[in-house]
Amino acid sequence: MNPILIEIPMPFGWPSLQIRYYGLMYVIAIIVGIYLTRRECARKGLPLSLDDILDFVLITVPVAIIGARLYYVAFQWASFYVPGDLGRTLLNIIAIWEGGLAIHGGILAGLLMLWIYSRWKKVSLWQFADAVAPSVILGQALGRFGNFMNGDAYGVPLGPEWPPWLDWVGVVYKEGTPGFQQFGHIPTHPTMLYEMFGDLVIFGVLMWLRTKDFQDGFLASLYMVLYSFLRFWMEFLRADALWLIPDVLRAAQVISVILFIVFGAFILIKKLYVRKTIAAPSGS
Repeated sequence: MNPILIEIPMPFGWPSLQIRYYGLMYVIAIIVGIYLTRRECARKGLPLSLDDILDFVLITVPVAIIGARLYYVAFQWASFYVPGDLGRTLLNIIAIWEGGLAIHGGILAGLLMLWIYSRWKKVSLWQFADAVAPSVILGQALGRFGNFMNGDAYGVPLGPEWPPWLDWVGVVYKEGTPGFQQFGHIPTHPTMLYEMFGDLVIFGVLMWLRTKDFQDGFLASLYMVLYSFLRFWMEFLRADALWLIPDVLRAAQVISVILFIVFGAFILIKKLYVRKTIAAPSGS
C-alpha cells in the first residue's frame, strides 16, 4: 500500500504534485454524496434544488473536517505542539493530508450544520437528516479505505491468540506511515478495513429501509445507533485510540455509548420504528 496514488514532478525545483488516496476518497465521497442526497430529497419531496444541496455540502464538509481535526488535535496535542514555534505548530495542525481526523468531531460538527441549514432553508430537520444519512455512512466507508492506504487508524498486533490460519489478515504498513512507525514489520489488525466493511453493511441497511415509510428521523437515528455500536467494538482493536483517561477510558467508546443511548431512546420514545399510515380516501 502507498499513501500516494500519483506523484507528478514539477519544473523549477518546485515540490512534486501529489494525489493521495486519503484526499481522493473524500472527493469521491462528496460527489457520490451529492448525487444520493439530491435523489433522496427529490423522492421525499423536499423543496431543495441541486444548488441547495451544493450549498449544504460546500458549507458542511469544511466545517465537519475542521471539527474532526480539532477534536483529534485536542486529544493528541503533544504530537502537534512545537514549543516556541507557533508557525510550525499551526502547520502541523493544518496538515490533514497526513491523517488525523476523528469521525466523532466531524459528526458533531455536521449535526450542528444540519440543524442550522434546515432552519435556513425552512425544511424538516429530520426529513433532511434521513436523506443525508446514507451518504454520510458511505463517505465514512470510503474514508476508511483512505485510512488504510495512509497507514493510520491502524490496529493492534494480531497477538498469539490469533488463529494461525488467519495470519493473512495481518497488515504491515509502508515505511514512513504512522502504522509502520509504531509497529514496524509486525502484522496488525486492519481495523480500518473492518470498519469499512461494517460501514458498507450499515449503508446497505439504510438504503434498504429508506423507502419503508418509517417516521421522520428514524433513518438518521438508526445510523447513529448502528455506527455507535460498530465503533464501540472496533475501538478495542485500535492501537491509536484517543483517551479520555489514559489506558482507562477511550474517548470514542464513551461518545459511542452516549450517542447509542440518546438516539436509541429517541427511536423508542418517539416510536420512529412505526411506519407512517396513509389515510384512505373517504367514500361517497
